Amino acid sequence: MRSFGFLLKDLSRLYSSNFERHAAPLGLTLPQCKLLGYLQRNEGISQSRLAFLTDTDPMTLSRLVDRMAAEGLVERRPDPTDRRARRLYLCESALPVLDEIWRLSDVARGEAMSGLSVNDRSLLIQLMQRVRANLDALMPGVADDNGLAIRPTGRARQSV
Repeated sequence: MRSFGFLLKDLSRLYSSNFERHAAPLGLTLPQCKLLGYLQRNEGISQSRLAFLTDTDPMTLSRLVDRMAAEGLVERRPDPTDRRARRLYLCESALPVLDEIWRLSDVARGEAMSGLSVNDRSLLIQLMQRVRANLDALMPGVADDNGLAIRPTGRARQSV
């Protein structure tokens, strides 16, 4: 049981590395993919909230948004309630990129879960959700508001 945290962190690192391997031909990094994925389900979010959700330093996120705005993937719009703030939105050109990110995520997840039966996969997700709920109850407001990423089709999906 003492290895739980280490195993969880190592699993996250390895899973992320495998996803990045698949995303490399897109010319996108994992932080860029995370930004697009979180923005897809939280359009109109503030940059500071997006930094929190993606666990990214606000200055790093700002540079990332600058770069992705220059590439025509995201845009900043004025906040209607605070003239000093800006809200983030996806550009139309980001949608096919997101489709490819989700496809690659499916591939990476399939590789990671190879050898597990459908029932084992379902049980693994249920148990992880239970652990997440336990931690969320201990620290309300720290977790992502949505828990799971939601694709435009409405199907629940694990985060990139």
